[in-house]
Amino acid sequence: MNDPTARALSHHLQTSIPLTRAMQVSVLAATEQSVTLSAPIEPNSNDTNTGFGGSAFALAILCAWSLLHVLLRTREPAARIVTQSSTIDYKHPITGPFVATSSLADEAMWARFCTTLERRKRARITLTSTLSCDGREVADFCGRFVASSAVPVERISP
Repeated sequence: MNDPTARALSHHLQTSIPLTRAMQVSVLAATEQSVTLSAPIEPNSNDTNTGFGGSAFALAILCAWSLLHVLLRTREPAARIVTQSSTIDYKHPITGPFVATSSLADEAMWARFCTTLERRKRARITLTSTLSCDGREVADFCGRFVASSAVPVERISP
């Protein structure tokens, strides 16, 4: 992986989100226009040897979240991203390695998001991901994310 943005995203996912290690998520591409992630079927299968719906959902949401993370990575102060709501529509079973792609489709929406984040220190944006397997679209994801420039919440120790 020669792309520094993809390398940085991969490192962040592997060190900050433990689920990505268990799922064996790989960053195939990462730019300010789109992010593509992949996962093998073996650690993400169910009892019928097809892709587990939870793993598919996790890769789809992670992909859309990653696109927003890449877009916001240079902001000062760094924005904290959380998921507000999300849906997924499964179309076909996942029978092998699967890929999620999320793209920034609406530049005007992005501009409004950035303006709102600057003014109010919080903004919402809706992003989508498409899951595919063997070149076939297997699911569509839609998620609403909230970014906040406020002081990050510290983790509470038990």
